[in-house]
Amino acid sequence: MSEMRLEKASRLRGELRVPGDKSISHRIALLGALADGTSQASGFLDSLDTRSTLEALTALGVSWSLQGDVLEVEGKGYQGLREPGDVIDVGNSGTTIRLLSGILAACPFFCVLTGDGSIRRRPMLRIVEPLRKMGAVVEGRKGGELAPLAIRGGGLRGIDFTMPVPSAQVKSALILAALAAEGTTAIRGDRGSRDHTERMARRMGADLEVSEGLILVRPSTLKAVKTEVPGDFSSASFFMAAAVLVPSSEVYLRDVGLNPTRAGFLGVINSMGAMVMEEGYRSEDLEPRGNLMARGASLRGVEVEGWRVPSLIDELPLLAVVATQAQGETRVRGAAELRHKESDRIRAVVEELRKMGADIAEESDGFTVRGKTRLRGARVYSHGDHRIAMSLAVAALCAEGETIIEGWECVDISYPGFAEDLAALLG
Repeated sequence: MSEMRLEKASRLRGELRVPGDKSISHRIALLGALADGTSQASGFLDSLDTRSTLEALTALGVSWSLQGDVLEVEGKGYQGLREPGDVIDVGNSGTTIRLLSGILAACPFFCVLTGDGSIRRRPMLRIVEPLRKMGAVVEGRKGGELAPLAIRGGGLRGIDFTMPVPSAQVKSALILAALAAEGTTAIRGDRGSRDHTERMARRMGADLEVSEGLILVRPSTLKAVKTEVPGDFSSASFFMAAAVLVPSSEVYLRDVGLNPTRAGFLGVINSMGAMVMEEGYRSEDLEPRGNLMARGASLRGVEVEGWRVPSLIDELPLLAVVATQAQGETRVRGAAELRHKESDRIRAVVEELRKMGADIAEESDGFTVRGKTRLRGARVYSHGDHRIAMSLAVAALCAEGETIIEGWECVDISYPGFAEDLAALLG
């Protein structure tokens, strides 16, 4: 188990282009595999999670190449995918197992999907049940609640399905299955979860209609595209927060994805009094993008209600760190989904920030932080969760003394070069 050692920072200064968006990188690889022709994406994120997707595609007979950050995927279509000769291991990637399940549900062969301990604890019935209703045979532990999942697909039909929990992964799995199903599939109940799949599928020619709370999907043939993946907003958020929390800091982040279903953290920290400004906003490509300038600022507590949660779900552990340095109380509610990520992120962030002296309370569906608190360096643990690890790194920059983060290797899941980029801004 590796460690990261950090001390309180005097300031952060510099310019940075964070790696490509992880969610979009997964989707261009998967949708590219289903398209007619060869898709190309520059800015592709090369991380443990996205490698899991690429290796899964290899097992299904899809050819791809990755030169630097340029990915090329040779499309096979649903009918061109082949039955794998072994179990497919998705590692730590929830996106891979859920979205790939949607694709495999439409393929007339047998496949088994598994992953690491975290994946085998995450809830799967939310995709298994609707895929079964569409006609796929899907089995798993505890009646399909847990992976490994065994899927025998093909012969799907459209359904009318209301999602019990807003989830981009569930929605995406159903869209990917519906593109090869007979008839129209209606997906209801989505409340602001990220829409990368809808954007990319429509760009590739999918017959897909999106309105308030309703997505209609009809069988479609996808066409290859050439696109550029913007910088990952979640990755950029750690540097935004660090610049806001450390006095005299100024960090310029280039070409960051600013999809409104993904960038809720920006609005929340600015409502707390942060100084994060958008520049050069562009929306003409596949995804909105722009540059961000973040500076040190004084903060006040804020209340985050459930309707705001989907657009900043990945940044909520980081928001807990920011809240320790804000005057007054910050309350997050309606975020029970955090308990079903790579770790129980509510419990993990509460446990670790308390070690550093934070006044933070665990709630069933969120947390309450009372600030401003003088943090102190401590030995803390990542819980094997990349977002917890990087959030604790930001906390360390505000803490007196040295902080040691155990289990640092998990950062490679989404941001292999994080430590080097942080060092450049501190230097």
